[in-house]
Amino acid sequence: MTDSPFARAPLDEKEKPILDRLLEIRTNLELLKQDKSTYVKSQDVIDLYNQVIENTAALNDLRTHKRTEQTRVDTVLDDCFQLISLAFLTIGKNAEAPAVYSALSTMKRLLDHLKEANFFTPKDLAGLDGTLQKYRECITRCDHYSPHLLTLLETRIEVCQNILSELQQKISSMTSELSPTYEKLVSILRCLSACNTRSKFPEDDVKDLQNQLKEIQAKLNNEKKPKHEDENTLKERVEHYIERIKMEDTPTPSAEKLVDDLLERCLLWAEIVLKKQGKIEEGFEDVYRRLMNIRNTLERLQLTQAWSLRETDLYSYQRQLDRIDEARALDGNFVDAEGNKSNLHTQRTLLYLLRKSYALIYHLIISSEPVSEALLPIYNQLLTLRRCLIEVKKDGGVSSPRELYPYSMKLNSIDNMRVDGKFMIGEDIPDGQGAVTQLLEECFELAYELRNDAEEAEEDESSTDEDEKVELRA
Repeated sequence: MTDSPFARAPLDEKEKPILDRLLEIRTNLELLKQDKSTYVKSQDVIDLYNQVIENTAALNDLRTHKRTEQTRVDTVLDDCFQLISLAFLTIGKNAEAPAVYSALSTMKRLLDHLKEANFFTPKDLAGLDGTLQKYRECITRCDHYSPHLLTLLETRIEVCQNILSELQQKISSMTSELSPTYEKLVSILRCLSACNTRSKFPEDDVKDLQNQLKEIQAKLNNEKKPKHEDENTLKERVEHYIERIKMEDTPTPSAEKLVDDLLERCLLWAEIVLKKQGKIEEGFEDVYRRLMNIRNTLERLQLTQAWSLRETDLYSYQRQLDRIDEARALDGNFVDAEGNKSNLHTQRTLLYLLRKSYALIYHLIISSEPVSEALLPIYNQLLTLRRCLIEVKKDGGVSSPRELYPYSMKLNSIDNMRVDGKFMIGEDIPDGQGAVTQLLEECFELAYELRNDAEEAEEDESSTDEDEKVELRA
C-alpha cells in the first residue's frame, strides 16, 4: 500500500504504537474490502470503527500542543477513516456520521478543482450546496457518535462551505439574460475536453462546437474572431490570456466579463484541441493512460452500479487519483520523470480526466442506496419490478388480472423470504430493512391498483355486453 504523498513531519516516538495499531486496522479494513466471498457484516465494520476512534483519541491526547502537525500517522488515519466511511455505505448505514467522511473528502477535491479551473455553473454549486446541507443535518442528528469524529466532520464541512461561498460569490453578478449563454459556454468547454480524450479524435464534432462558439460570438457582437495560427503564435496568445486573467482576477467580476473571458477561453481551447488532435506529450503518456483507465472504469461502474459496485472498491480509485493530484508541482503543473512541466494542452487534458474521475466517484458515493450489500439482490429485483409495473401502468394497464400473475408470483416469493417481518441472511439482520420493505409495499400497491383497474374494466365490458344482449332480445 502506497500512502498519499502528504508533507510529513518527523514521527514522534510516542506516536509509533498508534501508527502500528492503525496500520493493522487499515490492513483488516482492506482484507474486509477484498473478500468478495461474503458480504461485509455490520458488526465487523463497527468494531473496526471503534478501534479507529480509540486511536484517534489517543493521538489527540498526545498532540495537545501540535494539533496541525501532519505525520505518517495522519496519512494512515485518513486511510482508515476513508475505508470506514465507504464500509458504512456498503452495509447500508448511509445516514450515519461515519459515512459522510469519504463524500466530504471527495467534495473538497471537487471544490478545489472548480476553484482552480475557474469555470462552473450555478447548478454545479447548487448541487454541492444541497449535499453539504444534508451532511450538516446528518451530523447534528448523529450526536451520539464520538466527538472526535464529529469535530473532524464539522471542520471539513466548514472548509467546503468556505470554498463554496467563494465560488458562489464569483458568479453572483450573473444576470438572467446572460446566464443561458454562460452555461452554454461551460457545456461547450467541457464537451471540447471530452472530445479531446476519445480514442478516435472526432474532428467534425470539435468543428461543430467551434461553429457554435462563433454563433455565440456573433450574437454578443464580439469582434475577436478565431484565427488559424502557427503553434508559437498560438502559444503567445494563450500565455497572454492567462497572464491577463490573473491580473484582472476579482472576487466578483461582472456578468459581461465572465461571459467574455469564458468565450475567449473556449475559442482558444478549440484551436488548441484541433491542432493537437488528442496527442499527449510523450513524457506524460503513462499518467494519461492511468487516468483514462480510471475514468473509463468509473464510467462502467456508473452504468452497472446497482449490481456490481461495492462502495469500498472506490477507495483504491480515490487513492490513485489523490497521488496523481498531489504529485503536481506547487504551481499546479504536471511534471514528467525528468522534472519538465507539461504544455498547456497536456496540462488541461490531464486535469479534465482527473476532475471527471473525482466527479464520478462523488456521484457514485452520493447515489449509493441505503441498503446493505447483503440485501442488494432483493432490493434491485424490487427496483426492476417497480419500474416494470410503472411502465405497464403508463401504457394503459393490463386487460386482465391474469396478466399480473408473473409479477404477483415474484412479489409473493420475495415477501415469503421474510422471517418475522425481517429479511434475514443466515442469522444476521442486515441494514436497509426499511428501504426494502417500503419498496416491496410500493410494488404490492402498484400491482393492486393495476388489478383493480383490470377488474373494473372487465366488469364494465361485461355490463356493456349484457346491455347489448337485452337490446337484441327487445
